[in-house]
Amino acid sequence: MLFVLIAPYDLERFTPKEFLRIPVEALFGLVLVLVLPPRPRRIAALVGGIALGVLTVLKIMDAGFDAVLYRPFDLVLDWPLFGPAIDYVDVTIGRWAAIGAVALAVVLALGVLVVTTLSVMRLTRTVERRRPMATRALVVLAVAWITLAVPGMPIASNSAAAFAYDHAVAVQAGLRDHEAFQAETAIDAFRDTAGPELLTALRGKDVIFTFVESYGRDAVEDPELAPQVTAALAEGSEKLRAAGYASRSGFLSSPTAGGGSWMAQATLLSGVWIDNQQRYRNLVTSDRLTLGDAFQKADWRTVGVMPGITQAWPEGEFFGYDQIYKATDLGYQGPRFGYATMPDQYTMSAFQRDERAKTDRKPIMAAIPLLSSHAPWSAIPDQVDWDSVGDGSIYRSMDASNDKPESIFGRDPVQVRADYRKSVVYSVRNLVSYVEKYGDDNLVVVFLGDHQPAQLVTGEGASRDVPISIVARDPAVMERVSSWGWNDGIKPGSEAPVWKMSEFRDKFLTAFGSQPPKSTHPAG
Repeated sequence: MLFVLIAPYDLERFTPKEFLRIPVEALFGLVLVLVLPPRPRRIAALVGGIALGVLTVLKIMDAGFDAVLYRPFDLVLDWPLFGPAIDYVDVTIGRWAAIGAVALAVVLALGVLVVTTLSVMRLTRTVERRRPMATRALVVLAVAWITLAVPGMPIASNSAAAFAYDHAVAVQAGLRDHEAFQAETAIDAFRDTAGPELLTALRGKDVIFTFVESYGRDAVEDPELAPQVTAALAEGSEKLRAAGYASRSGFLSSPTAGGGSWMAQATLLSGVWIDNQQRYRNLVTSDRLTLGDAFQKADWRTVGVMPGITQAWPEGEFFGYDQIYKATDLGYQGPRFGYATMPDQYTMSAFQRDERAKTDRKPIMAAIPLLSSHAPWSAIPDQVDWDSVGDGSIYRSMDASNDKPESIFGRDPVQVRADYRKSVVYSVRNLVSYVEKYGDDNLVVVFLGDHQPAQLVTGEGASRDVPISIVARDPAVMERVSSWGWNDGIKPGSEAPVWKMSEFRDKFLTAFGSQPPKSTHPAG
């Protein structure tokens, strides 16, 4: 019971001094046991035991969410995230491991509830039998708590009550989030803009938005990660410059961290902050204008290349794509590398083959989430000659490509960080190589991270910033973004501006000539 009341939910704070505390909640519980009659006392013990059990389960869930997503568990909004979590275990460890993990979690939760309830009831009976001793203990502990409840003396604790209060506040916020979301989406300056008035400065250009999985700010600034990544970015900037391309980079603040890529992608494409699954579901049933819709209205062919989608994806229609390529539509015949269904290079090669290589076509707008840098970063393919990619069979000969990936939490953290760094370098080099191989005067590439990696890589306290870069050969395109204040090259400097990811849609549409309907402007 003492452990339950004072244990922190943040694994970084599991130190001996955290447990040298007197929990005020235990003192109040002891008072209730001493003053209540027998029957109400037993009812209170039963209710208190269950409450402590729920508190324990919630702390465990908070610890897990904090380790991966940098935040506590939301009792209202986070339940849908368990589906993707189970899928991740299925892919990284195996189907039976996923089933076993679910079963173990259920048994653990029920076991905690039973154990805490039995413990409280047993302690209650002990207090009943030793009332004088319990009363003296209560007086001593209460005096100690009051004496030590001053600044600089952390012995006195009310952490359990504060923990419960914080979650109660979060529940209220979660219940109100639907109304807040409706208010945000009601403002959509470009929803009614006619197609001919959208994206006028990009006419004739192929525009590709690529999301690099887990490519976060730490990849370009962390002392252990950055040297190799920034070297690849510097090398890439030089290669692009030699090929006649200009590039600029900044930062976006992602709505998520450690996971939830689809929420970051939806945020960038819709211009609405999507930081939970309820908002995502509400978004995809709304009439919000996405970047895909804008390009589609302006007479581009719009495609979503989705190597991570392996099942039906009905909400994909919301994003305004003329065609969606799921993993099974891309024709990949090679092995799986870690979590990724296919290497980034194959994804880009398939997109080139199926879309850009066609003659007599419209300009293309594409959204392409890339997967090679997805956790657990246990198998990274080699880059091959683009003309040799074919149907992906070439990847079958690569070492470790058929090994079952391991969870990042079961491996040496130093090795995990090294593998993460290697995966980001691979993804960046792949994109630069694609532009070198297939780029022309009418290609514009925007690539960015979707979110930071898990805290096992970044450490505690990392920001949610991700790099973003724009690459084009046409000077007129780069002139349009000159006012953004982004750095030259594909590496953003530490002083580069940081925007909320939800701000990008409107800034992009405005920069490239889109105009809100005339009716939204004051007369004259």
